[in-house]
Amino acid sequence: MRADARRNYERLLTEARTAFTAHGTDASLEDIAKRAGVGIGTLYRHFPNRTALMSAVFQGEVDGLLARSRELLASPEPCRALVAWLRAIVTHAGTYRGLSRALMAAQSDEASAMSRCSLPMREAGDTLLTRAKRAGAVREDVDIADLMQLTNAISLAAEQSPDDPELADRLLKLTLTGIRA
Repeated sequence: MRADARRNYERLLTEARTAFTAHGTDASLEDIAKRAGVGIGTLYRHFPNRTALMSAVFQGEVDGLLARSRELLASPEPCRALVAWLRAIVTHAGTYRGLSRALMAAQSDEASAMSRCSLPMREAGDTLLTRAKRAGAVREDVDIADLMQLTNAISLAAEQSPDDPELADRLLKLTLTGIRA
């Protein structure tokens, strides 16, 4: 990528991250382009659609969640490690209004950019889940895809209830009670 194109790309990511944090994932792409000092055509040259832009914005955070999953593999308590990682996902999803909805939709569209982000997350979660199952802490019939959907649903419910900051934690605890062996 040429130096000017790289600068435009980075400015678009910075402005998109700011807009998604402040206004949710439905933030105006035109406003993002304008704040980055480029035209909407430049935005679309770098990111063919909203989902591709969202995926690029969230990739750094996904990388952080993946790194956290690897750290948690060293935990002597596999179930607590799984719970800590799921809490981190709920916290991440709560940062951007609309992210949980987009992640839930990506489950059924494997070709989407968001799905390419969620696949490594499912793999990391499955490793933690398998470890918890082997320790006898989680039921054998628990599936990572279902657990990820539940986590996204919890984040979505919390997003819809901003006056109840404890809701996500209560729902996560309720879910975890149901998966224990």
